[in-house]
Amino acid sequence: MSDKIKCLIIDDEPIATRIIQTYCSHIPAIEIISTCSNALEAKAILQKQTIDLIFLDINMPVLDGIAFLKTLKNPPQVIFATAYKEHAIDGFDLAAVDYLLKPFSLERFIVAVDKAVERIQRPVANTPPATEQPKDEFIFIKADGKIFKVFFNDILFAEASGNYTKIVTEHQTLLPGMSFTAIEDILPKNNFVRLHRSFIINKARITHIEGNRVFIDKKEIPIGSNYKESFLKQLGIQ
Repeated sequence: MSDKIKCLIIDDEPIATRIIQTYCSHIPAIEIISTCSNALEAKAILQKQTIDLIFLDINMPVLDGIAFLKTLKNPPQVIFATAYKEHAIDGFDLAAVDYLLKPFSLERFIVAVDKAVERIQRPVANTPPATEQPKDEFIFIKADGKIFKVFFNDILFAEASGNYTKIVTEHQTLLPGMSFTAIEDILPKNNFVRLHRSFIINKARITHIEGNRVFIDKKEIPIGSNYKESFLKQLGIQ
């Protein structure tokens, strides 16, 4: 890896661009290669330069940030910097490093950059040993006298239901004789998040968020007041 992380700023607001440039000046590991006011300018630069990290606005002329990112076959790491929080889910669906809501502080900016640095360095710094086995992508659930193989990606949400826990997947609903806490312990923390005392959801299956409600498929799930702040932080919205 080169000594510095090569960055590109894409934002049609000159003030926003200057703020990111100023913040970057406080981080020695970052080198700004160029700034662009629209996605087409950026695309031309990406064809000529090696870029490790993009700071990307969403609401831009010609082509918005989400659409632009979808056009890139092998995109660099991306940190969205925008005033529109309603696009956060789309951003994370595209594997963005972080989602900064304008105006954001230097402290919040540094947290996002640190995440990007970790991702960029990971292929070299954290290569697993050849003998290490990949983690299972599924669990076996005993319910109704049968044992079901359930893939984590298929789980929409888990709901506390008396002494049982209801596990709702794309294809079925299971009622294993397990406590809600036991289910929470076996679900991967990077995929599943608790947003209510009775609900754990699969972040990847969120359709949209409206007020204090999350919509998954056709199910409307409440966000508990005691969980809302941590839930939004895990989505990168706060």
